[in-house]
Amino acid sequence: MRKVFILLSLLVVGIFAAKADAPEWQTTYKHVESSMKSPVFNGWTYIITKFGASTKASAAQNQKAINKAIATCSRKGGGRVVVPAGTWNTGALTLKSGVNLVVEKDARLVFAFDTSLYPLVRTRWEGMDCYNYQPCIYGKNVSNVGITGEGTIDGGASNDAWWFMTGVERFGYKDGRENCKYTGARNKLLKMVADGVPLKERIFGKGCGLRPQLINIIDGQNIIIEGVTLLRSPFWVIHPVFCKNLTVRNVHVWNEGPNGDGCDPESCDGVLIEGCRFHTGDDCIAIKSGRNQDGRSDGRPSQNIIVRNCDMEDGHGGVVVGSEIAAGVRNVFVENCRMDSKNLERVIRIKSNPCRGGTTENIFVRNVKVGRCKEAVLKINLDYDPKEQCCRDFPPAVHNVWVENSTCEESENGVFIVGLADNDNIYDIHVRNCKFDGIKNQTIKVTGKAHGLYFE
Repeated sequence: MRKVFILLSLLVVGIFAAKADAPEWQTTYKHVESSMKSPVFNGWTYIITKFGASTKASAAQNQKAINKAIATCSRKGGGRVVVPAGTWNTGALTLKSGVNLVVEKDARLVFAFDTSLYPLVRTRWEGMDCYNYQPCIYGKNVSNVGITGEGTIDGGASNDAWWFMTGVERFGYKDGRENCKYTGARNKLLKMVADGVPLKERIFGKGCGLRPQLINIIDGQNIIIEGVTLLRSPFWVIHPVFCKNLTVRNVHVWNEGPNGDGCDPESCDGVLIEGCRFHTGDDCIAIKSGRNQDGRSDGRPSQNIIVRNCDMEDGHGGVVVGSEIAAGVRNVFVENCRMDSKNLERVIRIKSNPCRGGTTENIFVRNVKVGRCKEAVLKINLDYDPKEQCCRDFPPAVHNVWVENSTCEESENGVFIVGLADNDNIYDIHVRNCKFDGIKNQTIKVTGKAHGLYFE
């Protein structure tokens, strides 16, 4: 430990004048921004009441009516499927190509807690492929789709609905209720991944306690989620997987439930998240690319991602990479965001372990204003979840990380790096022109192996 800090102090003294701004802001960032494609929709409008939906109808009746409106709209070339003002109870909905689901102002789409309304579909759960409850809004192999409007999409989760499936008493668990903790469903899925069990045999759903996401789109292109308020998700809120050209704009996420991540792009290429507000029970934004063997076998990294002008009101992490990043992450740009919460643990966090493998590279952060955070403004941890049962032959790597022109008023540490004892895989870390006040422990804390650490 002592040698690490001596080396670090020598680096800090010697390199200030040699380092210039990260050039990628002028090259890669502009290329990513200009390459984004927005969805294109036809001008036809389909109002759900024309297909039998009613504010007085049951969730099952509205589910059938809304899905019929979506299917009809897509079959006829696409357009707008409109949810008008009022409260509409429903079950799981399936997006189709060419459809913009518009939840209008004063409309509230509420998903009922009735597991029979969520049939099995192929999805990813914590980075692992499986068949599970259909997410509340789900699409697969779709293009030119949207979820827009000024209304509210309410997942209906609470300690009496979905959240108790954690098996944790403070989230409503009582003996005899469906859960994943005591049925061992999560551990069973982890073992299936490790053993290479075919996807068709990874069947979960009713009785297993693996909660569904609020929005899950798989293999999608040209997607927009804009303007809506997203509440009370059973699990992760926005979870796109294998998607290209995704825009999440001016969305308000409020979800204090367990594993309540706000937006988790997984193995996606071309993502813009801007102007959003996050109040979450877990990470606000968490970028992923598959867990362990599933991620390595698929091999699709998350890349070319821009996060800007967002407010992180509450949550464990502001912008997080990991931990399910076995296929790697690259070219992530974060700028002009504001974060302040007594529950915010880390502002920028990269987390992985030797179960995963993969390389995280080219992470650029600038102009982030932080009020309070608990542990660190920047944390890189390659020993996350050290008790995970897995093959640990895949050491991850992190390099070319820049944090510039950012401030923090109060934190335990400024920068906290946890490297591995036997792999020197963290390098080229730059913290430049930053002002970290109210540091209670250490401005720079390093354990394990790391090199090429530049602080000026």
